[in-house]
Amino acid sequence: MSNCRNVWWAGTVAAVALGGLPALLAQAPQQPPNPVQIANEQERQRELDLLGITALPRGASGNSPETYDESVANPYPKLPDPLTMKDGRKVTTAAMWPARRAELLEDFEREVYGRRPKALPKVTWKVASETEGREGRRTTITKWLIGHVDNSAAPTINVDIIVSLTTPKNSNMPVPVMLQFGGFGMTLPDGITPPPNPCIPPGATPPNFPRPPAPAGPTWQEQVIEKHWGYAVMHTTSVQADCGAGLTSGIIGLVNKGQPRSIDDWGALSAWGWGASKVIDYLETDKAVDATRVGVQGHSRYGKAALVAMALDERIAIGYISSSGHGGAKLHRRKYGERIENVASAFYYWMGGNYLKYAGNWDALPVDSHELIALCAPRPVFVSAGRGPDPVKPDGTVQGNDAWVDPKGSFLAEVAAGPVYELLGKKGLGVTEFPPIDTAISEGDLGFRQHTEGHTPGPTWPTFIEFASRYLKCSC
Repeated sequence: MSNCRNVWWAGTVAAVALGGLPALLAQAPQQPPNPVQIANEQERQRELDLLGITALPRGASGNSPETYDESVANPYPKLPDPLTMKDGRKVTTAAMWPARRAELLEDFEREVYGRRPKALPKVTWKVASETEGREGRRTTITKWLIGHVDNSAAPTINVDIIVSLTTPKNSNMPVPVMLQFGGFGMTLPDGITPPPNPCIPPGATPPNFPRPPAPAGPTWQEQVIEKHWGYAVMHTTSVQADCGAGLTSGIIGLVNKGQPRSIDDWGALSAWGWGASKVIDYLETDKAVDATRVGVQGHSRYGKAALVAMALDERIAIGYISSSGHGGAKLHRRKYGERIENVASAFYYWMGGNYLKYAGNWDALPVDSHELIALCAPRPVFVSAGRGPDPVKPDGTVQGNDAWVDPKGSFLAEVAAGPVYELLGKKGLGVTEFPPIDTAISEGDLGFRQHTEGHTPGPTWPTFIEFASRYLKCSC
């Protein structure tokens, strides 16, 4: 695409997808706290005060061997039963599942991700540009979409959802589409301007993150187009900024008319998921797309958001959830890698305010991540992560690689979600023992693979596409 400019802020708000804004700021020279740090900490403290919490327990250290000790990883081995109603009745038929599903949704929205407002503003979509291009051997059409969120209730807060949609040219039939939660390093065409970024200190020089190396083989986009599917990328932070300082802007701030959120209000993960649902609203109107076969894909924090989106929007046909860690597919009750305390401290704004109550109090959480996966049933979900820690270094530390997201904790969550899939006539993972690395578990409607590389979704894209081909068949 000609005359395009790289948008640095997309990568900044993603905060390199690994450490978030606190990690970014920790790399800067020591100096007085900047306004974004102060705003993040003040908002977290305000929410703690509302909950009557005086201090948060300390989280895990990413380079400590103790963080990756499997011998102490399961202090709460008994998980909540997704097939037991709150009144004690067992869910024994598919006809009983909708009532139990409603109970689980209520618990997740109240205690984990926050409640989406019942009345949300209308989104009006327009095609800002349309160009011809190529992905590998195939000619494509790319549309740049802008979804303007009605801000008449708070005119000073503007939310425009930015999306690119690429489909094969000259297709005879509407095609399936994989919708990626993205934005990192996204290049926008002239005429599309991102909103001001509340996650960057005023006057700060935008960081220049190096781009990841190009894959050895075809890109995921080329692989998807080769299957004669389409793909879309949602500029996730055009929906909601990736910092606590942004809670009074974006869709959360717009609904609250610029005022701080309440303890029950939604966090960024749910807001990003809402954005994906609005994209699907558009896809239902696009004749090039088969909107009954739209999948979602996200990595790291965006993997969390993709799983939340799929749980809440039953139109989503399939999910590829990569390295989602805590708040995603990883069990909250696992003492391995990232923990509730880490999310509650550094990334509280991803979640609803009530989630702070469970720092140091994991077993009191009424739900766990296996039930989030169960909310996606009977639709297929594929979970992936990278390799675990390297050997302990001479200084006694470890390099966590993708151990921080606890691949085994995500596998165990899928195992525990299996009975719901089976109740609904589908197949779970079919195994209960954690598989050797690079082993694809993909015979059922739940899939899993841990690859030998680090914090990246790339190595498992071919495995996922093979898995998804059973469900996203294209008769184009």
